[in-house]
Parts: sequence; structure tokens; C-alpha cells
Amino acid sequence: MKYLMLTYGNQEKWSSLPAESWPEAIAKQEAFNAKYRGTGELLGAYGLADAVNSRLIRRSEGVPVVSDGPYLETKEYLASFYLLDCESEERAQQIAADMPWADVEPVELWPILHESSTEA
Repeated sequence: MKYLMLTYGNQEKWSSLPAESWPEAIAKQEAFNAKYRGTGELLGAYGLADAVNSRLIRRSEGVPVVSDGPYLETKEYLASFYLLDCESEERAQQIAADMPWADVEPVELWPILHESSTEA
């Protein structure tokens, strides 16, 4: 079963971390990614740009309309997402709990119920 794992943050939170702590934090995250890529359970890990770089796209009368995002007014926004393929929900929960920041910030876990066919 596949799962989407989500983390949230904001620029204020990241800016509050001392610059000298970033190399260790990044190394911990890369070790987590390597560990679960190695088991075949992590299919992808993606960090997102700051919210000021997000855009909302709508269509009006067949023409794209682009505006600044994100969609929700919130203090925290989607920071990264991970695609897991695990044997069980319990295993996916174990991996989410192993996320380096999980002792400070929660990690969301969503079951993926449908995957579009890759066949034409």
C-alpha cells in the first residue's frame, strides 16, 4: 500500500534555527532518506520551495489565471512530501515516527487509495 507522508513549516521557523545546526539537520534527513530508499519503502522525497514561490492556477473561460499561493491562509504550509510503499499501515506509521523532526513537529500520513494507470 502506498502512503503520502507530509511535513509542514514556515520561513520564520527555519530562520530561527542557528545556521551551524543546518548541516547536521540535513545529514539526519539524508540518512533517513537513504535508510528507507535502501529498504525500497521510500519511493520519493521532495522538499518544496517557500510559500511565496507557490502559485494558484485556475481556468476562466478557457484561459489560465495565475495568482500567488498558497491556497490556505495559514502560518505553516506544506514543506515536503514523501511517497512510501509499505506492507502495512503500522509500518508506514513506524517510518513516519522515525522522521528526524517527528519529535518536534508532527508528520501527516495519508493512505493513497487510487493510482492512475500508467498504460495508455
